[in-house]
Formats: sequence, structure tokens, C-alpha cells
Amino acid sequence: MPSVELEQETIERLDALRVEDESYDELVTELINIYETSEYTLFHAGD
Repeated sequence: MPSVELEQETIERLDALRVEDESYDELVTELINIYETSEYTLFHAGD
């Protein structure tokens, strides 16, 4: 699995978004899903 290095500010921002015992993997997956959903909605808004 690839490794990613994050700046301290990014880690702090992720920590602020985490809920209870949520892992970073779960949080990042959720953020990606939100981004993809938003992108899909914007893409189809012009139809």
C-alpha cells in the first residue's frame, strides 16, 4: 500500500473532522465520496 506524508496542519484538520474512533481511512473515503457526489451533481446540473 502506498504511503502518504501529511503536514501537521493537514493532520489537525483531519482530526477536527473525525468522529469518535473513526480511522483516517474511513474519513478520507467519506471525503472522497462527498467530493465525487458533488462533482457528479455539478456535472449533471447542466442537463
